Amino acid sequence: MEKISLPKKIEFKDGAQLHEGSAIVEPLYPGYGMTVGNSLRRVLLSSLPGAAVVGVKIKGASHEFMAIPNVKEDVLEIVLNLKQLRFKMHSEEEIKLELSVSGKKAVKASDITKNSQVEIINPELVLANITDPAGNLNMEIYIQPGRGYQMSEGDKKASNEIGFIEVDAVFSPILAVSSNVENVRVGKMTNWDKLIINIKTDGTITYEEAFKESVQILIDQFNALLSGPEVKEEVELEAEEEAVVEKIKEVKEKKPKKLKNKFI
Repeated sequence: MEKISLPKKIEFKDGAQLHEGSAIVEPLYPGYGMTVGNSLRRVLLSSLPGAAVVGVKIKGASHEFMAIPNVKEDVLEIVLNLKQLRFKMHSEEEIKLELSVSGKKAVKASDITKNSQVEIINPELVLANITDPAGNLNMEIYIQPGRGYQMSEGDKKASNEIGFIEVDAVFSPILAVSSNVENVRVGKMTNWDKLIINIKTDGTITYEEAFKESVQILIDQFNALLSGPEVKEEVELEAEEEAVVEKIKEVKEKKPKKLKNKFI
């Protein structure tokens, strides 16, 4: 019987723009290009870790539908700009960043006070514009690590602290993923698959790192199916049940003989 062979070549190719590229895998057994490609695409979009803004406190604003004196953007626009911030975090806990700016100027991500646990990837991002020399903008920005997408659902901080504005968080470092399957020749066969996965990241991770991390996530999941704790427990329970059944059979086979001898 013919075995399902494994791919023999993987190539990484940089894209035309920064932070994007392609992973090319070949040759894959016929039909496996779509299977592997769809699995990796879903993991890339939903399961890679990242960091994002989850809340903010802006001095002079008690909710997102307010305007700040001498600032061009209203609070809602500032929140939307904050959601575009990209971070590398070196902590598993929530971190508070501070921003305090005065005078007429464009307020950028680089104006946020430096923190040793956080690296801002896009420091040139404009968060707001102060339109008057007498204006100022003061914020506390809360960021967390996470995966995928997290909706603001009213946590304890938001309910206990006046002026805390929750933010829907997009943790994924992946901006776009697409996959394409082409035919490739293997010997006399022309229906083998060549998988091309195009990945664009936000700069906190390279496309090659993202690909390898998504592969590892799938490997861990399938390894758990083969030898994970739950599978082991199920096998052990079945073995114990079989042993108990055998023991009961032995007892039943011996018991009638003892009763017969007793009453003779």
